[in-house]
Amino acid sequence: MGQGVSCNIHDDHGLFTAIQFGDLHTLNTLLEKDPNLIRQTTVYDRHSALHIAAANGQIEIVSLLLENRSVNPDSLNRHKQTPLMLAAMHGKITCVEKLIEAGANVLMFDSLNGRTCLHYAAYYGHSNCVQTILSSARTSHVSVSWGFSRFVNIRDGKGATPLHLAARQRRPQCVHMLLENGALVCASTGGYGLPGSTPLHLAARGGSMECIRELLAWGADRLNRDASGRIPYTVALKHKNRECAALLNPSSAEPLVWPSALKFISELNQDAKALLEQALMEVNKERERHILEGSGCSLSSPARSDARGIDDNISEDSDSQLCCICFDQLCAIEVQDCGHQMCAQCTLALCCHNKPDPTTATLPSPICPFCRSNIARLTVVKIKVKVTRANQELDLYSSPKQRKSRKSLNLSEGSSSFRGLSAVPSFGRMLGRGSGRVSVDHDCDTHEKLCV
Repeated sequence: MGQGVSCNIHDDHGLFTAIQFGDLHTLNTLLEKDPNLIRQTTVYDRHSALHIAAANGQIEIVSLLLENRSVNPDSLNRHKQTPLMLAAMHGKITCVEKLIEAGANVLMFDSLNGRTCLHYAAYYGHSNCVQTILSSARTSHVSVSWGFSRFVNIRDGKGATPLHLAARQRRPQCVHMLLENGALVCASTGGYGLPGSTPLHLAARGGSMECIRELLAWGADRLNRDASGRIPYTVALKHKNRECAALLNPSSAEPLVWPSALKFISELNQDAKALLEQALMEVNKERERHILEGSGCSLSSPARSDARGIDDNISEDSDSQLCCICFDQLCAIEVQDCGHQMCAQCTLALCCHNKPDPTTATLPSPICPFCRSNIARLTVVKIKVKVTRANQELDLYSSPKQRKSRKSLNLSEGSSSFRGLSAVPSFGRMLGRGSGRVSVDHDCDTHEKLCV
């Protein structure tokens, strides 16, 4: 992939060799002698000069070629692949950006598998290319003519979406990015893999714990069946992916799912979103640890940050910033405009705790547990902690790695579970197959009394 497209052909004029290796001087000399060479293609694959330059990441040559009006940014090779598809396939992000800027069409399909540039970027795991293509589709005519959601879930000739390809090829970053942009987590394939496979089936076959974790956190159903009636758990067992099978076992504990209630928040600050996502993933990792230990699978514990240099003595001044719901974590999320603060775990549990309105079947917007006002915007809290050992005061911004456990009194990653929520009646244990919600042990009146 790093070498791009080679020109193992009879290259009498030396044009394609010069392009492949970025020899700008030779290219200019050849084009000065014969400007028509710019229209030449390779004999078998019919790669144009722009195809070869884009696939090999030769951005200077790509820019030079695009300045010539006779060069079509959507020129097709033998398999109807565009230069943009080849640049996305090989992860040449600068060429992807340049081609899109020059008007390359992200909605072109090849003749091999009926795939677009987004399929290629997801299949080969180039998340930066995925992001660039999605950003372009969101702001271009594609969003108007096709609809952005339709583009994210565009299917190839075998009915596979970019999410299917990313899950099968073990590309967790691309999986996450596609899900964030509206990819359907339970979409079924046509002829790709086994018909009827969901991204979770394909991730189980590929054996990617990271992809499975992402899919489950976004609501993938462990009981979906493919055309042969197999659930993802069965697929993982067949391909001897024991750890994946343990997580996909329908009898194991349900993962926590990214709460739909957060979709009702009009302005979710990106830093706040990152904190909430990290809290959710940590809860699920704790669940995974118990499942894997119980199933006898080997568990590679994630690396944890070690801040022992400053964790000996923390001033009690920081206790005023502890979350008033769980009394375990530092406040990390602030509700605006009321200004009340909570830790990321409690914010997440608050949003998971909402139940649909029985009359409208819709989820209500989250409500601040302190003042009962609707939550319209969440931001990250700036935390000021005084470290007495060094006799200095540190200004810390909340991040997924900057939380404080009351039990350990340090600045390491702290709790990765909802143990702090167990003391709060309104945020009980997680129940219900497929729900991924935090159950409510008491009614709203009890919750109000507790939080006020």
